[in-house]
Amino acid sequence: MSARTRTSDGAPVPILMYHAVAHEPSEATRRLSVSPEQFAEQMEILADHRCTPLSTAELAGIWRGGGRVLPDRPVLITFDDGYEGVHRHALPVLAKHGFASALFVSTGWLRGPYDTGRGLDTMLDWDQVRALAAQGMEIGGHSHTHPQLDQLDDEDLAFELRLCREIVAGELGSTPVSFAYPYGHSDRRVRRAVRAAGFAQSLAVGNGLARRRQGPYALQRVTVRRSTDATEFERLVEGRAIGRTYARDRALTKGYAVVRRARQARRKATRTRV
Repeated sequence: MSARTRTSDGAPVPILMYHAVAHEPSEATRRLSVSPEQFAEQMEILADHRCTPLSTAELAGIWRGGGRVLPDRPVLITFDDGYEGVHRHALPVLAKHGFASALFVSTGWLRGPYDTGRGLDTMLDWDQVRALAAQGMEIGGHSHTHPQLDQLDDEDLAFELRLCREIVAGELGSTPVSFAYPYGHSDRRVRRAVRAAGFAQSLAVGNGLARRRQGPYALQRVTVRRSTDATEFERLVEGRAIGRTYARDRALTKGYAVVRRARQARRKATRTRV
């Protein structure tokens, strides 16, 4: 059964999450990086499977009932943070195949006037981001300084979202409509803040397939790593055995969620006493 005939029940869509694309990534980004050769091979797999890459805004619009239906074999290609290899290595491959994609930038990590010096590897500059946008890549927000958003108070949370959105709009001349949570972490308060900041949809991690019922502010993605070989990548694209592939990640995520809630409770208690 094709995706076109299953749109109403929220046909699952793999949303691929990339970070750095580099021959020699920094130690901080190595595990979540892929080599240029890996990336090229993975895009060939998508082409061989006749996948149809969409932007984040396109998928959300379809699932909101904008009059379009999902194409056969839909997939999203997304990049987080803003590493220079997205322009140097990924863009030519994406252009070769005519693939849509999305880049979520931490504006304080990019080279230029807003640089906080905290980027984990060689980062894009704004001329490169504009070149990516000119080639059709959707540019979304990923906060300003890449904090754990659910650990911020309301004022700092709103500042991170607002500043990121304003900088992207000012540099590109168009306001970003999509967002990705740094570290994949969010809660109800963060999702409300992202919506209030003007973003129409947002991506988490979750390491599962995205489904319509997740809602536009909690769409799941699957992580593509340096250890992801061609066979595993093919399984991800086909939606096979994702639960087993990411079982350890999910267990760690659940455990860390307990820790995060405890931290939040302690901070709230401290503020109440003060």
